[in-house]
Amino acid sequence: MSQPDAMIRIKNLRLRTFIGIKEEEIANRQDVIVNVEIHYPADKARNSEDINDALNYRTITKNIIRHIEDNRFSLLEKLTQDVLDIAREHHWVTYAEVEIDKLHALRYADSVSMTMSWRR
Repeated sequence: MSQPDAMIRIKNLRLRTFIGIKEEEIANRQDVIVNVEIHYPADKARNSEDINDALNYRTITKNIIRHIEDNRFSLLEKLTQDVLDIAREHHWVTYAEVEIDKLHALRYADSVSMTMSWRR
C-alpha cells in the first residue's frame, strides 16, 4: 500500500528584490516573504539515509533565492509563477504551492500576497 505524499514546507523565506511599477519600487529593493509547499512521494527517503533518495530542499531554496535576488519584477503574479516553476521542476514533485507576500504594499495592511499552485 502506498503512503500519502510527503510535504516539504519552506516557511517565511525573507528576501529583498525589486518588485513593482512605481518609480520608488523600481529604484529600491523591497522585502518579500516566500512560503513554498512541495509534495512528493518520498518512497525511497522514508527508509534511507541517502540524500539522493530525497528531494533536496536546500537546492530548491538556493534556486529561489538566486532568482528573486538577481531579477526585477513588475508584477507579483510573475514573481509568484517564477517561484512556482522552480518549486515544481523536479520530476518527483506531484503538487506545489507558493505564496509571496509583498510587505507594506498597502497603507493599512501588513502585506499583499499572491498564491499560486500546480498539480501533476
